[in-house]
Amino acid sequence: MNSKTFSLRKEDAREQRKWFIIDAKDQILGKVAVRAANLLRGKGKAVFTPHVDCGDFVVVINADKVKVSGKKEVQKSYMSFSGYVGGHRSETLKARRARHPELIVERAIRGMIPHNRLGRSIFTKLKVYKGVEHPHAAQKPEPVSI
Repeated sequence: MNSKTFSLRKEDAREQRKWFIIDAKDQILGKVAVRAANLLRGKGKAVFTPHVDCGDFVVVINADKVKVSGKKEVQKSYMSFSGYVGGHRSETLKARRARHPELIVERAIRGMIPHNRLGRSIFTKLKVYKGVEHPHAAQKPEPVSI
């Protein structure tokens, strides 16, 4: 019996990357974010290695039609601070959906991946679009159900 621990190398992970597409239309925001984060991280693979970027590329379409439950549409707020005096900005989910709906999905997924250099490199493989159109048809992304 072979009892050695397998650890994937960064070079080998690049060769195994696939493309997936998630349609967020009428889907709950949290469920879309969990599914996308797990694909980005590579958690479903048998060769998952926590300290290596072994995940796949994820395209999320219809980000403007994602659903939230309860009163989150008017009660949930997004805060940012520039670092300057008076630089506090706050907006509700409804206002952000009207201004830039891709940011809603991106922020939810960003919170579910590691907050370090590895997480920043993983996040570059996420592509979010507010409509059905996307420029990644040549990669032949596989549809993912939620």
